[in-house]
Amino acid sequence: MDDRLFRDAMGKFATGVTVLLTENEGETHGMTANGFMSVSLDPKLVLISIGHKAKFLEKVSQSKKYTVNILAEDQEHYSRHFAGKPGEEVVFETLAGLPVLKGAITQIACEVVSEHVEGDHTLFIGKVVGLHLEDKDPLLFFSGKYRQLTEVETVKS
Repeated sequence: MDDRLFRDAMGKFATGVTVLLTENEGETHGMTANGFMSVSLDPKLVLISIGHKAKFLEKVSQSKKYTVNILAEDQEHYSRHFAGKPGEEVVFETLAGLPVLKGAITQIACEVVSEHVEGDHTLFIGKVVGLHLEDKDPLLFFSGKYRQLTEVETVKS
């Protein structure tokens, strides 16, 4: 199968949109990603997947820390900014001493506990050291487009 077919097939899985952040020598670095998942409740672990061509890979490899910011439906501008299309000003806060995005529906601060090179990506498993939640709807990504939740109500006849 060719690469385009594989990418199109993987795009049929609806995901949330995250911005990953880390800090090196007082500078914040980030990237937009949907390669994120929960791994374990005890201990609390999450996984991020970073492509080997991404500049962010070296930054998180050095810092051994990262945050996952799950974006709210009104934060598409952050997704575009950290995907290489800078726009609006970015507003950072801190969680467990690490940078997070103001207004994200979930902010997760992590310390890297293991790294695994798999294919053209490195998987970073992080121990959760800080967590903050907001009550908002998420920004979604499906088939190469940003989406939003809509409630479907069942009408009883």
